Amino acid sequence: MKKIELKIGGMSCVNCANSIAKSALKIPGIKSANVDFNTHCGIFEYEKDADIQALKDKIIKLGFNIAKSQNELEISQQKELKSLKTKFIICTIISVILMWIEMGGYDLKIVMIILASIGVFYCGFGFYSHAIKSLKERNYDMNVLIFLGTFCAFCYSIFATIFHNQIPTNLNYLYFSGATMILSFVLLGRYLESKAKALALSHLKSLMDLSPTKAFIVTSDGSTKEIEANRLKIGDIVLVKTGSIIPCDGVITNGGAEIDTSAINGESMPVYRSVAQEVYSGTLVCNGHILIKVSKNPDSTLLAQISKLIQTAASKKLAISKLADKVANIFVPSVVGVAVVTLLVWMSANMSFQGILSAICVLIISCPCALGLATPIAVVCAISLALKHSILIKNPSALEQFSNLKFAVFDKTGTITTGDISVVETNLNQDSLSLVASISALSSHPISKAIAQYAKELIDTKFQTKFEYISGLGIKGDNILIGSERLLNLNEIFIDESKKAIIEQKMDIGYGVILVAINGEFSGYIAISDTIKPEAKEVINSLKSQNITPVILSGDSHKISNLVAKELGIDMVYSEVLPHQKYEIIEDLKKSGKVAFIADGINDAAALKAADISIAMNSGSDLAKNSADIILMQNSLNGVIKSINLAKKSNTTIKQNLTWAFGYNTICIPIAAGILEPSFGIHLTPMWAALAMSLSSISVVLNSLRLKLARI
Repeated sequence: MKKIELKIGGMSCVNCANSIAKSALKIPGIKSANVDFNTHCGIFEYEKDADIQALKDKIIKLGFNIAKSQNELEISQQKELKSLKTKFIICTIISVILMWIEMGGYDLKIVMIILASIGVFYCGFGFYSHAIKSLKERNYDMNVLIFLGTFCAFCYSIFATIFHNQIPTNLNYLYFSGATMILSFVLLGRYLESKAKALALSHLKSLMDLSPTKAFIVTSDGSTKEIEANRLKIGDIVLVKTGSIIPCDGVITNGGAEIDTSAINGESMPVYRSVAQEVYSGTLVCNGHILIKVSKNPDSTLLAQISKLIQTAASKKLAISKLADKVANIFVPSVVGVAVVTLLVWMSANMSFQGILSAICVLIISCPCALGLATPIAVVCAISLALKHSILIKNPSALEQFSNLKFAVFDKTGTITTGDISVVETNLNQDSLSLVASISALSSHPISKAIAQYAKELIDTKFQTKFEYISGLGIKGDNILIGSERLLNLNEIFIDESKKAIIEQKMDIGYGVILVAINGEFSGYIAISDTIKPEAKEVINSLKSQNITPVILSGDSHKISNLVAKELGIDMVYSEVLPHQKYEIIEDLKKSGKVAFIADGINDAAALKAADISIAMNSGSDLAKNSADIILMQNSLNGVIKSINLAKKSNTTIKQNLTWAFGYNTICIPIAAGILEPSFGIHLTPMWAALAMSLSSISVVLNSLRLKLARI
């Protein structure tokens, strides 16, 4: 199976996206089609022998266009927005003039026909064009309803104008102004909807726009040359100065700078980066200058990957959205049927005029746009809000899974703990510790780094020695051993029972213990530990308050895992487990309820895939992040609670939207059909039906936009 992503312009509503997807699936070899109205992105999976050109031709035949780039698509959308505004103004002016002529009883029939024709066929051209093409493809979207409603009103008015002497007085009414006013309301609704959609996508777009378009590369003769950032190649040396945005992912080869990384990981304070450290595209150099060796192509940078993930996530459909789509796809034919039945019922009561009016109202008021917008707009707003809190939602379907969550399973190292080893205590004297720290400073091993950091003031920079790293045991240098008891024993150094008891006490607590021998004698120990994240306790308590059971699932020892669990108040602990056992435990827990797994390692990838919700730390392995539904960019466990809160708010918003959309149609269609006319004398005109339909869609969009202001 292969995948292609197309940027599709010209979509005016959610049902346009649905019609493209439906038509695409009719092409041999196309196996799946996800078309998102919000991002104007279509992702199609196809077999290798599928005719992709036929797919593109089909989209164009339906009345849409395919943009070659994001910039071209944005230009197309801006033109479309401007066109909607212009047509709305023209159509509104025409409607007011026609209404003045009709209400004043002026004999200006030719003028009315000309003005109405401009309003219907110029201002409404987009609706009519899409409707006719959709009908040819047997796709029924909201454009079909608008086309049928306004065209019927226009044709009836033409007939009543030309043959007014042959029509009974009670049927001799003109609806030129009604037809154009309907289009005015729909155009206004479309314009406001498009503006609101742009607002919903604003944060996502700002992220995509972070990467600069230009870069300064250092040439072989040492001079700098400005080039397009998308032309950078792996191995190029790029110069970035104070106030400039880094245009690439790479490693610093010279210089140092304070870098604002908030756009990528949400860190509020700039961090200092120097030689041999990685930097990322889209981050800002606040102070300093650096030379960067490009390590990734422009389309593979972290920023590019995040942008792609956002677009992919926005185009994925939730289960509840798929249900709404199915309803929308059968909705239009059903509405046409209701309109026909409405007409026949009124005609049987010898009220043909009322029947025509009511049938047109049914066609206009029952537009399924609100139903189609209910989920996707809310999802886009949820993704946008999550990004503001440094949470990257790769798979929006995970938001649905948070309801009735039973278990929150945590990997230990790097997830609950910082993953950074630190020295807790030591009984070495200052001279011995200085010697150990000076040797440790020469090693790149994490334990050596922790010791060097702990006693950095005691490091003697003049002290140099040769040392041998013995895998799994420690370091052997001139007259010094740093490592395990076994290393000491192999060199015939033994510890008396009283000192060994103290060391065992430290190990029972859960500390790792590094032993030191100098000049053939045991000198003391250094106790090390992996630090628990400061927010961990609060997060665990919050989960418990929501009746979610926290679980530790770790490959670490029973002692250390149980120590961490005891400190955090976690009762369920699985320790010393292998990767395949993690997968099996997750599968077993799923039998009792929904499971979220929060982890960071390569050995967690299979278990992440198995969980109902998978959450990875940004500091974790690429494999873990690729397997996850959600990535916590700041590596903070608070992101777990924020994800749960966001899911609750977004699911509530989606349910509110769907309730409104279904309720609106359930109430309004019978009223439009004239059910209140016999008893209460209440009936709708097509103009008011169009206004109600537009307000329905706008209300759904505005309700979704509230998510952008929510606190999580």
